[in-house]
Amino acid sequence: MDIFFKILLIIFSLGLITVVLLQKGKSAGLSGAISGGAEHLFGKQKARGLDLFLQRLTVGLAVGFFVTALIVAYLIKS
Repeated sequence: MDIFFKILLIIFSLGLITVVLLQKGKSAGLSGAISGGAEHLFGKQKARGLDLFLQRLTVGLAVGFFVTALIVAYLIKS
């Protein structure tokens, strides 16, 4: 049981790293700040399709990672 949760923790951590690296940055320096302000003013929605999916997947993997980390910590302590 202990080995299963450790392997699951490794899978969650690798998945979380991968999904975070696949996401676009919110701004690209000064030009991103200027264009980001213009997009916000004119109402362009940035989070569409793949970006929205990656955001939701990141949240799911993060929750799974923290829950699994707590379970592994409890199993190691007892």
